Amino acid sequence: MLSPEIIKKIKKIHIKTGRIVNTMMAGQYRSVFRGSGIEFEEVREYSPGDEVKSIDWKVSARLGRPYVKIYREERELIVMLLVDMSASGYFGTRENLKVETAAEVASILAFNAIRNNDKVGAVLFTDRVEKYIPPKKGSSHVWRVIKEMFAFKPEHKGTDIQNAAAYLGKVCRKRTVSFLISDFLSDNYRNQLKLISTKHEMIGILLSDPGEFSLPRGGILTLQDFETGEIFHIDTGDEAACRKFKTQKKVEYKNTLGTLRSADIDCIEIDTAGSVADALTKYFRYREKRKR
Repeated sequence: MLSPEIIKKIKKIHIKTGRIVNTMMAGQYRSVFRGSGIEFEEVREYSPGDEVKSIDWKVSARLGRPYVKIYREERELIVMLLVDMSASGYFGTRENLKVETAAEVASILAFNAIRNNDKVGAVLFTDRVEKYIPPKKGSSHVWRVIKEMFAFKPEHKGTDIQNAAAYLGKVCRKRTVSFLISDFLSDNYRNQLKLISTKHEMIGILLSDPGEFSLPRGGILTLQDFETGEIFHIDTGDEAACRKFKTQKKVEYKNTLGTLRSADIDCIEIDTAGSVADALTKYFRYREKRKR
């Protein structure tokens, strides 16, 4: 059973997402993520004007006259949402936690996909894959995906992006457009992402919160790593210590962007204080220009 609070959040995201998909992003998703490739449909007898390279020589030899292969353009996409549900997602200093921002991102992408008659699936992961939702069509299926993200209680706290990407390669044999939604507080995932991106189109969505890059002033501050449980102390009255903390966080963030770039993966940067819709719309426009 879902709590009244979760139901309220789901209803809120329903209204907000519907408005965004039907107004701001109408047509954008489809123009950017059209189905690509061709799919075999049938063979038929050769007709004058058919290309010689389309002849199916095996069928022609068996039937004693030329036959050609007919293909149709493949339009349907499979959209996979790889959502980081680790403990660091439960941090936030603005209206939403990072995990709630992740749910909003996933909801917008899922509704865009369903509106385009694409399939949507999800992998919810921590330091292991905790939930796999096979890709399907339909609004009822999208609601299942959204409900799972809001109501899901992970059993583990850490993050293993490498394992999540490898899992995608095992369960999805057909090519997908996969959105990896995470704060990327994980190690040694570059090579796996680069490998998986040879078969699947991977797009990283890097989540952050403004509070991660600055410290509140107020004497000795006790901080705890959500994922490891490690506790450490910082004197926020020490200007040098605060600058060092801020610089370190910015370097880590920049290194994440560099890792994704070196793995040939696009990255959409979204923070909990900003607009998810604006960030996605900006990326869709960028993709449209790049295709021209």
